[in-house]
Amino acid sequence: MKAVQFLSGFALLALASLLASAYDPSPLQDICVAINDPKDGVFVNGKFCKDPKLAKAEDFFLPGLDKPGNTANRLGFSVTNANVEQIPGLNTLGISAVRIDYAPYGQNPPHTHPRATEILVVLEGTLYVGFVTSNQLNNTLIAKVLNKGDVFVFPIGMIHFQFNIGKTNAVAFASLGSQFPGVITIADTVFGADPPINPDFLGKAFQLDPNVVKDLQKKFINGN
Repeated sequence: MKAVQFLSGFALLALASLLASAYDPSPLQDICVAINDPKDGVFVNGKFCKDPKLAKAEDFFLPGLDKPGNTANRLGFSVTNANVEQIPGLNTLGISAVRIDYAPYGQNPPHTHPRATEILVVLEGTLYVGFVTSNQLNNTLIAKVLNKGDVFVFPIGMIHFQFNIGKTNAVAFASLGSQFPGVITIADTVFGADPPINPDFLGKAFQLDPNVVKDLQKKFINGN
């Protein structure tokens, strides 16, 4: 009798464990508003799939990541994407990649990927990289100087950055754990929001004079 009770209890625990470990699939776009009639829908969580019998090599191929991106901009960096937008065969596979080029002292400014962890490898140059933990871990900065061949991981959702501290160009490749990881650049998002966030509110949040906030908003909204 005790053996039966033990097995029954074990089975219930196993079932509870399975239910507890179940979760919704990660969203693959910023928003996805539910509708009652599927014929009115334009997106699914990801992209619609073609008949797999019609798949061809080009669906899984992207040329050109050997070519440097244009870093002639105010931040001195360029990102070349290799995600589901460029490689349709990545749909549902949960992975993508980027090439990042940095001019001397160029930077990939603080940003976050809402849907992916990132692993980055330096191919050329010297980068200062890091991420900041959440409020629960006291916003701790975890940073390191990377040289050619070094690898660093940015956990999902953490604000992170890369800065070329060398006098020559730098190149890195990164893989991300989503077919479409998304990116939220902190300064652009906060000060470049359209319509603008109330400058009095931002002034209090960032402990800045509202007029300074308005000046920042002009710069980011106008793309300067």
